[in-house]
Amino acid sequence: MTQPHAQDPDDGWIPPEEPPDDLYVEYAGGEIEWADPFAPSGEEPPPDAAQAAASQRAARPPRHATALEALQTVYGFEAFRGDQAEIVDQVVGGGDAIVLMPTGGGKSVCYQVPALVREGTGLVVSPLIALMHDQVEALRANGVAAAYLNSTQSPHERADVERAYIAGELDLIYVAPERLSSPQTRALLARGTLSVIAIDEAHCVSQWGHDFRPDYLALGELGEQFPGVPRVALTATATRETHREITERLHLEGARHFVASFDRPNIQYRIEPKVEARRQLLQFIRAQPERSAGIVYALSRKSVEQTATYLAGQGIDAIPYHAGLPAETRAAHQGRFLREDGVVVVATIAFGMGIDKPDVRFVAHIDLPKSVEGYYQETGRAGRDGEPSVAWMAYGLGDVVQQRRMIQQGEGDRTLKMRQQQHLDAMLALCETVACRRQNLLAYFGQESAPCGNCDTCLEPPETWDGLVAAQKLMSTIVRLQRERGQSFGAGHLIDILRGKENERITRFRHDQLSTFGIGDDLSEQDWRSVIRQLLARALLAPQGEYNTLAVTPESAGVLRGETPVPLRRDVIGRRTRTAAKKSTAADTLAPEDRGLFEALREWRAAQAREQGVPAYIVFGDATLRALAEHRPANLGALDGITGIGAKKRDAYGQQVLEVIAAA
Repeated sequence: MTQPHAQDPDDGWIPPEEPPDDLYVEYAGGEIEWADPFAPSGEEPPPDAAQAAASQRAARPPRHATALEALQTVYGFEAFRGDQAEIVDQVVGGGDAIVLMPTGGGKSVCYQVPALVREGTGLVVSPLIALMHDQVEALRANGVAAAYLNSTQSPHERADVERAYIAGELDLIYVAPERLSSPQTRALLARGTLSVIAIDEAHCVSQWGHDFRPDYLALGELGEQFPGVPRVALTATATRETHREITERLHLEGARHFVASFDRPNIQYRIEPKVEARRQLLQFIRAQPERSAGIVYALSRKSVEQTATYLAGQGIDAIPYHAGLPAETRAAHQGRFLREDGVVVVATIAFGMGIDKPDVRFVAHIDLPKSVEGYYQETGRAGRDGEPSVAWMAYGLGDVVQQRRMIQQGEGDRTLKMRQQQHLDAMLALCETVACRRQNLLAYFGQESAPCGNCDTCLEPPETWDGLVAAQKLMSTIVRLQRERGQSFGAGHLIDILRGKENERITRFRHDQLSTFGIGDDLSEQDWRSVIRQLLARALLAPQGEYNTLAVTPESAGVLRGETPVPLRRDVIGRRTRTAAKKSTAADTLAPEDRGLFEALREWRAAQAREQGVPAYIVFGDATLRALAEHRPANLGALDGITGIGAKKRDAYGQQVLEVIAAA
């Protein structure tokens, strides 16, 4: 399968020459790096760097005697969660593992802890520079010797990391899959000692997936090059087919498989019909807790720019992010989002996979994602800290037409287009379901669930109505135009015919003489758009040709004969669920007398983060601040029982935290 892009050495795919901006869809891959990571950048490393490194080869001794000791000392957690303990035991014992675990489920612990317990340095294959930066920064804050190799470094900086690795001074080293494909990097790793090999975002190996990265295909060779080093492949999204591809393409047939529930119960899923997407988006954002961080996804760069400008004009601290912006602008906007409260990023899918921000309170889509995997991955960036969050989407007739057109007109063979159509059909089924959205989402990944009680269809079950007669009226109009006049039209003109609208176009084509003219005036224009959208989603209609006119399908025959039932959901525009109407914040779960201390701790954390130039969550997460406010430890020893406070952070911040508590 070929890919119509040019390869970037460190960060995935560079978009090709752009089509018209209103049709442009970003390719996955996050930040776009144009520099060759192996090209000189103005200065050369010392000529004897490689020889000096080779002479210093040593294995990093285990930092901790047991996995639990590492968890408690480094991360400040008392116990492992879910399958973490079994996964860690498997890898520490030298066994391979495949881990399917939702975002926020604690995947990183599954390879970071084994790297601290086994001899040598843990190798982490990570797809994005931003993700490497964030994870290494967080590890260093916890006292872990971590580093990365990527194109943001000078030759001297890379040489320092290489020397440290070969000398056995690193616990973990992060490398992009594209860099790992080079013989130089493979040779470097062979000169040191690896403790574990972790392949993060392993779904990128799937050629049918939404985030395919060709260099992942070569990672299966790591087992042959480094025999005896346990490998663990991890992802937060995988269907049964993708799971199989991960196993086969990474040569992990002998691995033990760990499949956690994909359910994210703290995320409320909400989808509403699109009427005025930006106005609806504004209404949604204003209903969220004050100063909430959020991500808004749009299909095109033009839409990103316009939406960010609109929101900013309405008083929302919104900034755009897409691959067409200058690198310094992207970096600045990403930095603001990570380090400041209340920033909303409006972005294409170029933004997200490398963002390790736990307190994103909402993810919104104003355009339809191409697949359920993509939707799950993007909405999973909300609520990584386990706090209540919302995944909201406005979805309309234009989305269905545009996505089907992009598949029809796109590159690729018939098999690829059929697979893309299957992905889209599953996404449409999620949007149009009248049952629990969470049940539908989990079923896509082969998992079952009871109705969740925390999505829009559970909180306010949609009404359904018998759309058979309406569908017959519409289909009859389409058939008559085609058979009697050899004409086909789009949704807008068909609705004008059905509603008996008098206008120049109707008169010019003499469509007021059709037998179906005016027979649908019992439904509003918005109702008819809902009917057409749902019929398209169920493949009872199909767009055709350059102008996306509507045509009947073979499945339409049963409807026209009255044999196929057509239950339709009755759209409710801008619904506010009972849960969504109540704004909640991280402090709401605290007793009233503890909320003042929580806010004081937040102010102290913000000052620390600004001083260090790091995101606030690198200092402490909200869960840690809540625990401090609840328990009010009075001495350094009492901090050991607080979640998220390991030895390094206790020593770095403990006295200051105690002073804030004492002053409250």
